Amino acid sequence: MKLHEYQAKAILRKFNVTVPDGDVAFAPSEARRIAKDLGGGPVVVKAQIHAGGRGKGGGVKLAKESDEAELLAKQMIGMNLVTHQTGPDGKRVHKVLIEQGLDIERELYVGIVLDRAESKLVVMASTEGGVEIEKVAAESPEKILKVWVDPAVGMQPFQARQLAFGLGLSGAQFKNAVKFLQALYLAFVSVDASLFEINPLVVTKQGDVIALDAKINIDDNALYRHLDIMEMRDLDEEEPLEIEASKFDLNYIKLDGQVGCMVNGAGLAMATMDLIKLAGGEPANFLDVGGGASVETVENGFRIILSDPNVKAVLINIFGGIVRCDRVANGVVQAAKNIGVNIPVIVRLEGTNAKEAAEILDKSDLDFLVATSFKEAADKVVQALAN
Repeated sequence: MKLHEYQAKAILRKFNVTVPDGDVAFAPSEARRIAKDLGGGPVVVKAQIHAGGRGKGGGVKLAKESDEAELLAKQMIGMNLVTHQTGPDGKRVHKVLIEQGLDIERELYVGIVLDRAESKLVVMASTEGGVEIEKVAAESPEKILKVWVDPAVGMQPFQARQLAFGLGLSGAQFKNAVKFLQALYLAFVSVDASLFEINPLVVTKQGDVIALDAKINIDDNALYRHLDIMEMRDLDEEEPLEIEASKFDLNYIKLDGQVGCMVNGAGLAMATMDLIKLAGGEPANFLDVGGGASVETVENGFRIILSDPNVKAVLINIFGGIVRCDRVANGVVQAAKNIGVNIPVIVRLEGTNAKEAAEILDKSDLDFLVATSFKEAADKVVQALAN
């Protein structure tokens, strides 16, 4: 689950990670009040959406005083902010973060993620703050410092010192950076995060080390342990069809293609998407109905796929291991009758009760195109698009 910047910083404050003073505003008048409470001097107005690159899109601006903060908030709230991460449609801004201006001396980068190959958390730091870490990794990988932390032991003081020294810090800046890194690691493991990204991490002329920006993703599988964080979920920032799918415990991700996919098993789903692309098509979604799919689960999945106006054909690719093919077939038939299908549907069912499933499809009087092999299914769905 992704968090807004203001939510991420609220979490960081609880763990004594230094962040700028500020608050979120849902209306221009609130922005003016917050700016006055911060002293009436320079403040930063930051649009709150789940995407990076806000500054380049006009979503981060400096206000010299509270009246200007109100004006900028009025311009941002309700705007459609387009960045390199939102796509051409952009995202609507519903709120802004008002923060104190800082006397910045340097901009750095710090991030924490899980390194699955090492089964450890890796803390990354770089002197190239304010730049996408992917760009730094591609152009100047030597500028990325890394330390691997064993979760059973936790971050040790020497590791924090190693990173702070590698960033070229000294004196008060060095000491504050060590405290910052240790507090940041504690926050990461305490909230079961999957990603922390502080970009930029700024060093002020007074020697303070502060998270000027903060991106936090929480592991969805651990949210049951953090009901307070679960309440931070912003449905306005999520794809409506993905929200609908989550109600039925379906693993659904919307994509930009025209071929709707219903598959059981994440590996088979990925392979199905690859084969569709090799055949010349583009998948419209990732959908794993799971190993224990019921008739209702399949019907709901089929309905969600067909709710996407971009979908012009559907490929159902089921290998019956745990899930029974006849159960899937019943769900597809029931969904097709209840919803009304006017686009081509290609079905490939193999494995447990595949013969019974074929009979159910034959007796349904519905116009399904049946494929007997993986490649044939992909070829047929792409051909159906062309017809």
